[in-house]
Amino acid sequence: MNISELGRRHGLSRSTLLYYDRIGILSPSERSGARYRQYSAADEARLRKICTYRRAGLALKEIGRILDAPKGRVADTLRRRLEELDGEMDALRGQQRVIAKLLQSGHVPVGPTVMDKAPWVSLLAASGFSEDDMNRWHVEFERSSPEEHGQFLRFLGIPEDEVRDIQRRSQNAAR
Repeated sequence: MNISELGRRHGLSRSTLLYYDRIGILSPSERSGARYRQYSAADEARLRKICTYRRAGLALKEIGRILDAPKGRVADTLRRRLEELDGEMDALRGQQRVIAKLLQSGHVPVGPTVMDKAPWVSLLAASGFSEDDMNRWHVEFERSSPEEHGQFLRFLGIPEDEVRDIQRRSQNAAR
């Protein structure tokens, strides 16, 4: 089948399939006389795996490493992804608890009002956050939205040098 047919079957654009070919995770097994890409049933089966791994949240680079790897490597990669998801879900639950506490306490900032660091840390502690939980919260916030993380820290009235220090430690801990 040609690239358009394959893309249509799997809900992918032609440019996505060209990109997959360029990075080497899905190359057509043949070329027609006119040099058009021709995909076999085996190519389509490989694309199904790629799509499944993408839905699982794996990066294309990781998918490329495991496509032809032994089954044990695939299982290890999927276990690692599951652990990452557990951590992300824990971080989201923590954020959810903080928001619920803020709404319950009436400490919802309105306009230019600023909540400073001490009440914020107290609110997190009252929500059940340990020091490690707070550090993980910073790491996740920095990983997902560094600019917003910095803005939030400044919103709390934290001095710029401390903001840079918190962000640097969070980036280093994420590595």
